[in-house]
Amino acid sequence: MVSDINTNPPEAENGTDDPIQPRPVEEHVDNNLDIVTFGCRLNSYESEVMRDNARKAGLEDAIIFNTCAVTSEAERQARQAIRRAARNNPNAKIIVTGCAAQVNSNQFAEMPEVSKVIGNMEKLEQESFNPASFGIEASEKVQVNDIMSVKETANHLVAGFEGRARAFVQVQNGCDHRCTFCIIPYGRGNSRSVPMGEITQQVKSLVENGYKEIVLTGVDITSYGADLPGTPSLGQMVRRLLQAVPELPRLRISSIDCIEMDEDLFDVIANEPRLMPHLHLSLQAGDDMILKRMKRRHGRQDAIDLCKRLRNIRPDIVFGADLIAGFPTETDEMFENTLKTVEECGLLYLHVFPYSERPGTPAARIPNQVPKNIRKERAQKIREAGKLQEAKYLESCIGTEAQVLFERNGLGRNEQFACVKLSIDVPDGTLLNVKITGRDGITLIGEPIES
Repeated sequence: MVSDINTNPPEAENGTDDPIQPRPVEEHVDNNLDIVTFGCRLNSYESEVMRDNARKAGLEDAIIFNTCAVTSEAERQARQAIRRAARNNPNAKIIVTGCAAQVNSNQFAEMPEVSKVIGNMEKLEQESFNPASFGIEASEKVQVNDIMSVKETANHLVAGFEGRARAFVQVQNGCDHRCTFCIIPYGRGNSRSVPMGEITQQVKSLVENGYKEIVLTGVDITSYGADLPGTPSLGQMVRRLLQAVPELPRLRISSIDCIEMDEDLFDVIANEPRLMPHLHLSLQAGDDMILKRMKRRHGRQDAIDLCKRLRNIRPDIVFGADLIAGFPTETDEMFENTLKTVEECGLLYLHVFPYSERPGTPAARIPNQVPKNIRKERAQKIREAGKLQEAKYLESCIGTEAQVLFERNGLGRNEQFACVKLSIDVPDGTLLNVKITGRDGITLIGEPIES
């Protein structure tokens, strides 16, 4: 499970309050071509691929919805956004794609507002956006193929990301694991890796276009390389990338599986300051029995030991995590173990999902489903625990110096991904050394350091 600060129903559900706000769903821009992105960083990357392809195809007066299937709530909010966009833009063609479209294509095709439904591989092909393909018979409205038949991760070079100082680069797609709560492998297919040379080429191109931070993204990026010749690890790829692109100021890694980290990755975290000290962990729970029933491959102590080891080798590192509240059979004691994990691991940035039954997943068939009101109550308690850890971290920043990459409206991110605001305006994309003088809620206040 991966995460990002974008138009994201799961994050809206868990109450994430991000000061750097995404573009609102209702806005219709870019010469009558708009893309509304839900979910993960990989979707954000692929939205830029679609933007380029749609422009080249000559598509106009259209809204593309790149959906997420991580929860049933994510799909519900996508449908809601589609209906709202159709009301506000009655003449626009509406295209639906992404994981929810891949796994539930007919459900979206039945919506009268939708002109076309395309799958996760089809959305990366220019011909999918050919204006001549619209107005076709209803039987051809759905263009979704078997994602499990896909063996390669297509290389799509993106020259830039509109309105961003950071750029995402896809290094992997799909997942070979089958967690009992998760539908994503059926939306993304099996794990596939992008060759290191192609990753380096894209990063160089983005740096040449002015991007100062690159985020490596995928569905399960710690499985990187298992399908490539020589089976390079994620850590080996990161090291070679930083060596090959010395002009890249900052590199960030998206969500990782704590049991799959390789020794090369530990080494590069310890010794390469350009790799940002911020990791988002795919934990899901902090109780061993629940983790076993989720079919996760790590235990509670594995997560605690990982965070301790990483802090020993990189004392300034911070952690976020995905956590599910109210998984079937979760007792009060099991929940308390997850709640305590937030403090024991020092987790700051939490994406908390009240458990959502997904038809077709084993977890949906487990007896003793936790009542939904209890799921929500437990999720709120986890969020509150995360906010306490975040407040402690933000207080510790006051009086220190940070390097901040400013994204827009005078707001930026420090190395640990905390939001920082300056008292003066600076151009978007500026990388600046800042003295942290205070905080306003979850936003740090800074003053530029004179060189």
